[in-house]
Amino acid sequence: MKIAFNCSLPRSGSTLLQNILAQNPRFYGSPSSRLCDLLTVSRDAFSRVPEIMAQDREEMRKAFLGYCGGAMDGYYKAITDKEVVIDKSRAWVKNYSWLEEFHPNPKIIVPIRDLRAVLSSMEKRYQRYPHMQPADGNDPTGMKMATLATRVNYWLNSAPVGTSVVRLLGAAERGLLPKLHIVRYEDLTSRPQLILDGIYDYLEEPRFTHDFTNVKQVTAENDIFYPVYADHVIRQEVKALPLDYQQVLGKELCQTIRTHNAKFYSLFYPG
Repeated sequence: MKIAFNCSLPRSGSTLLQNILAQNPRFYGSPSSRLCDLLTVSRDAFSRVPEIMAQDREEMRKAFLGYCGGAMDGYYKAITDKEVVIDKSRAWVKNYSWLEEFHPNPKIIVPIRDLRAVLSSMEKRYQRYPHMQPADGNDPTGMKMATLATRVNYWLNSAPVGTSVVRLLGAAERGLLPKLHIVRYEDLTSRPQLILDGIYDYLEEPRFTHDFTNVKQVTAENDIFYPVYADHVIRQEVKALPLDYQQVLGKELCQTIRTHNAKFYSLFYPG
């Protein structure tokens, strides 16, 4: 079994990509996975349990990394007998160096999207579901969500948008971008077969001809656990969507987003 990873920005087509890949009978695309979180809990325990710390450090390091690799393999062998698994989690890019220790040459696909479109999508969902807006302990007075500009600023400086962007920029600083496979949402929806061919080449897997007019949803997630900002229901047809972020956010705020995130745009959306 080969295990690769889907580590996307929010609202950037990660669920769509998982279901497209699942058309290939050799592939299993997970819903939002917490495998990385399970391993992180184990890493925390490994780092502080006295009985482990008292033993030979190098021997325990090898044992723990073997445990992590075996746990990952066992996790998916209990779920599927497909030959290739794509585990979907936003945590893998942040943990690349650790992952590489027990899963050599990890293949991580990173779906991204113009931040203005990401934030426009967030705002549209915020307006669509006022009855589901959760209480935020970090914003007891509601000031951070009071205006469109404060909402955008809040999303850019918190989970899931801000954290995902910062992790990706951190990966760039560490020289990891050549090891990742960046997939722009705009390209996936306008040139899907070309983009999928690139993904297969990156994964070192045979190319597969997909049906982009009828992508059936096989991933299952109960969206009651993802209030307001995330849903996991895909459109059956893969096609480019209108770029409406200026209508939703306004021209001035769109320019501010681009200016304040110049590094992201220079790396992934130059010009």
